[in-house]
Amino acid sequence: MFSLPLRNDAVLRPLEIWHAEEFAAHLDRAREHIRPWVGPAFVTDDLDGARATLRRYAERRAGDQAGLFGIWRDGTLVGGVMFVDFNTALGSCEIGCWLEPAGEGHGLITAACSILLDWALTTRGLHRAEWRCRADNARSSAVAERLGMTLEGVQREYWPYGGARYDKQYWAILAPEWQARRA
Repeated sequence: MFSLPLRNDAVLRPLEIWHAEEFAAHLDRAREHIRPWVGPAFVTDDLDGARATLRRYAERRAGDQAGLFGIWRDGTLVGGVMFVDFNTALGSCEIGCWLEPAGEGHGLITAACSILLDWALTTRGLHRAEWRCRADNARSSAVAERLGMTLEGVQREYWPYGGARYDKQYWAILAPEWQARRA
């Protein structure tokens, strides 16, 4: 298994089925913090649900369609990044993220997403990477901006949560733009 440093106290590694207990404990710490911002199928409430989420991503990764990677800070799983979708036929992917409060404010998501973008847009040769978030999620929008993405549009009242509907932003970066930023 690989482990890539994000900074001196944090690493990025694949998040796999055998991490189910650790993932469930992490979700116990993160659940209410991330629930408004991520899809409801991701935020599970028990070990079986955590295992099912990890299995779903493992199966999709085996099919070259998605990927899930954990961020460990000082040996504790504090969040992660993912290929929500990975489509080689279209040459595009969507990346996403989540963090528990203990992981915020350390640049971990930007660093981890940069690794995903490098791999997708350079190594794998995809042409486009997308980022989608609720329009009122300022932290998520800020990551997209730091990654050099362009806000391409907003779907009005797309995201239902807690009896209300929220706008959803669509951000993207193209391979030539990413490679110019990295040069």
